[in-house]
Order: sequence, then structure tokens, then C-alpha cells
Amino acid sequence: MMMQTIQIQEVGKIKEIKKSIAKITGLSRCLIGQLVRIGEHVQGIVVGFVRGEIIAFLLGKIEEVRVGDRVYSNIEPFKIPAGEGFLGRIVDALAEPMDGKGIIETRDEGRETRDEIVHRPGDRSERSSVIHRRYPVFRRAPGVLQRVPIHRPLETGILTIDATVPIGRGQRELIVGDRMTGKTSICTNTILNQKGRGVVCIYCCIGRTYASLYKIVELLKEKGALEYTIVVAAYAASPGGEQYLVPYTACTLGEYFMDRGRDVFVVFDDLTKHAWAYRQLSLLLERPPGRDAYPGDIFYLHSQLMERAGQYSPEFGGGSMTFFPIVDTLQGDVTGYIPSNLVSMTDGQIYMNTALFNSGFRPAIDLGLSVSRIGNKVQSPAMRELSGMLRLEYVRYKELLKITRFKTSVSEQVTKQLKDGEVLTQFFTQMNNEPYTAEEEIVLLYALRRKVLSVLSTGEIDYFKKNIHGFIGERFPAVAHRLAEKRELTGDLRREIDECFVEFFKEKGMEISGMEMER
Repeated sequence: MMMQTIQIQEVGKIKEIKKSIAKITGLSRCLIGQLVRIGEHVQGIVVGFVRGEIIAFLLGKIEEVRVGDRVYSNIEPFKIPAGEGFLGRIVDALAEPMDGKGIIETRDEGRETRDEIVHRPGDRSERSSVIHRRYPVFRRAPGVLQRVPIHRPLETGILTIDATVPIGRGQRELIVGDRMTGKTSICTNTILNQKGRGVVCIYCCIGRTYASLYKIVELLKEKGALEYTIVVAAYAASPGGEQYLVPYTACTLGEYFMDRGRDVFVVFDDLTKHAWAYRQLSLLLERPPGRDAYPGDIFYLHSQLMERAGQYSPEFGGGSMTFFPIVDTLQGDVTGYIPSNLVSMTDGQIYMNTALFNSGFRPAIDLGLSVSRIGNKVQSPAMRELSGMLRLEYVRYKELLKITRFKTSVSEQVTKQLKDGEVLTQFFTQMNNEPYTAEEEIVLLYALRRKVLSVLSTGEIDYFKKNIHGFIGERFPAVAHRLAEKRELTGDLRREIDECFVEFFKEKGMEISGMEMER
């Protein structure tokens, strides 16, 4: 005789509706964070209790909800489906498809998966043996004993970042700057650079317009990156509850892959609008406002999200989840409430400078204010050796440029330093959506250190950067293979790269007289 599962369900009614907030009566056993159902197209998240009533954020087609509608509640945590079938799809805050491609299969290779309902691997409490395909949205962050120090690089393909602000797998790196300074481009370049590396990418759109999201999705399709990317979106026109929920949904989908030993990269674009949505909902709930009218728990809201990133130890699968949260500043003020909060809870920040962007320097990264607290310990030996003093040299050049701007004459030494700084500026300039491989970055850095670029004009530097790696791959494939395999500069490899440079300039007919090739 087969045992049938019995589900306990409560039924209540909507008492009051205020924009995307509903007060519900008759549900006495609800939990904070639980999902309730209103009709076929609307759901809600329980966020509070007031004198025997529950308060819920409404999700979905909230215009269909009326006072007196029935509300159904199952006494269990809010869960969403997760699985390999989400790769290449666009979903909403409830992980439901919104790309018109039909339902999403959440089985792995035709079989259901065994997951934890509430507890993570390694928790002292007993692991669940229930077979299902749904993950709780508000999960606990991994414990300290489940983590190991970040030790593997996540190459962004952006030379400025990989050389001076290196990122590790499992890191939380804030992208901060004014509007329209290229913050999203940093993240899309990083997604494009993960092709063929086995990294699952998740792009979380919070409060952006449909047109801007459409451009990003089309870019991912064009570059072949959508097949390993999940897009989780809540538009600017979506209810505030969906904009509040969507980063947790993206994080939960990432945890599915991280728990299986995969590396995950998540972009939150952007958490400023997430904070705005939560402020709006909190004011509707009549919660006491604090600084800038934000509720008192806004710091906790973002910190509990950021804590879910990290690097698992080998005993727990060895997976990782890297976060790139984006936050807007107003006129470059990084001391604003939300930006300063996020700076304090992340492992570094990349600051996008409006003046640099307007001057044509792309990506407009301000190396004086950008930092990675992981440091160079995640870099390959070759990258660590070649990029050691690069950041300091560039910052010194910018300071020297300010000092000499109003002087009519300078010494020969200062003139040489300014020339080297101009070469470095041109060296850091990079076209959008054209990420470099790690081998290309090593070759370019080696050329910079060997003073190869110092004797070239601006146009010749651009030509060299664009064509040298293809030349090495075609004419000297053994050198390219050794660079990709070891990423360490031995004496023999240095001589071979020098030979590649000489042959490149000879074949292209470029003048290299006076080129400094000394050790």
C-alpha cells in the first residue's frame, strides 16, 4: 500500500491593499519569508505581523488582486526550482521563465537531485534525505569551517583589473561609480571572458529598463555567452517586492551549482535600486525611517546577501561563488550611505571615474581608489612578476601630470617619466567587449616591461596589442602553448618571446631602431 503525502494548507483573506503591500487575516501559522498564493498569477512573501494580521509583498500580476480574495499558505520555507536547465534562460524573481521558451526542466541529466531543504552540507543538524528539485531562497551563508582562503584567479579579461586589482574565485568585488561610466561593461566583459572556462555566470537585473536588459541579452547571444549564463530580471516597472527578491533568487540559483563543485560568477546590477525598492516597501509598511529614509535593517539586508559568496573547502565540493555587486554614486561621492555600506562588507572595490570616462580613457578605472583585498596571491607567477609595481607607477604618473601641468619647462628625467606614463595609459586602454586571455595579458605585460612599447607611436601600440598574440599563435604555437600551460616566465621562454617580438616587427615592416631589449 502506497503512502500518500498530506499537505496542511491554511486559507485566509486579503483585508487591505496598499500598492504592492497586502494585509491578510486568517493565517495564524505563517513564517517570515514564507510564500503565499493568491489566485493563479499572484504570490506574496510574508514580511511581518501586526495584531493578528500578516503583511506580505505581492509578486506577479498585482493589478488582479482585490480585497476579499482568498490567500492560501503551505507551512514551509519559500523555495524555488534550480537545475542545469536554467542555463541560457531568462527568469523572473520566482525563477519562472520569461523568455517564451517554455517550462524549465530542473532535472540533472534526466534524474532528480538530492538537496538540502534548509541545512547546508556540514551543518551539525541532520541532512535531509528528501528527493526534490527546489532550493530555499533565504538560505544560511556557508560556515567558516566550510570555507578555505581564496586562492584561484577569476580572470576578467580586462588588463587593468587582472594586472592591478586581481580578482579571486569566491571574492566579493564592488563596482562603484556614477551613472554611465561603464560599470555594467566591466561585468559583461567578465562574463564574456568565462567562455570555455567552466564558470556558470548569472546576471541579475534589478530595476533596469527592458531596453537596457535587451541590449545585454543580445550581446550575450551574439558572443555565445548566453549558453553558460542565467539572466534573472526584475524590471523598473516590476512590483517593489520582485525587485527586493530578485538578488536572493539569483544567489540561490548560483548556490545550486556551487554546492556541486562548480565555479559561479554573479553580477548584481544594481544594488542601489534594490535599496530603493526596499526603502519604498518599508515606508509603505510604516516602518521607522533612518538615514536617507532607509530602514534600520538595510545594512543587514545587503550583508546577509554578500556573505553567501565564498570558496568551499575540498571536503564540501570545492565550489565557489564570486559576486560583482554594482552601486551608483552621486557626483563621485563614495561616502554615501549605500556605497559606504557595501564598501565595508566587500573584499575590495573598482571605482569608475567620470572624468576619466569623459576624457576617452576606457575602461575608466581609477587605480588610486580601486583596491582588491585579496591581493596578488591569486595571480599566476608570470602575472605577479610583471605587474608588481604597475599600479604604483600609474598613480605616480597621474600625480606628476598634475604637478607639471602648469610648468613651462621640466627636466629630462621628468619628461621621460611623463612619456612612460603616456605609454602606460595607452597600454591600459581597451576596447569594450574584447577581453584578453591570460596568455595575451602576459605577453603584453612582458612587452611593456621590456620597453618594447616605449619606441612605438600610439597607433603602433594599438596595432601591436591587437595582433601580437595571433601572430605568436600562428608562427610560434609552441610558445603560446607553454604560456597557456605554465603561465611562468623561464629564461628560455623569455628568449623565445623576444624572438617573437623581433619577427613580428620585421614581418610587419615596423621601425624598431632604438628599442630597449636589455635585461
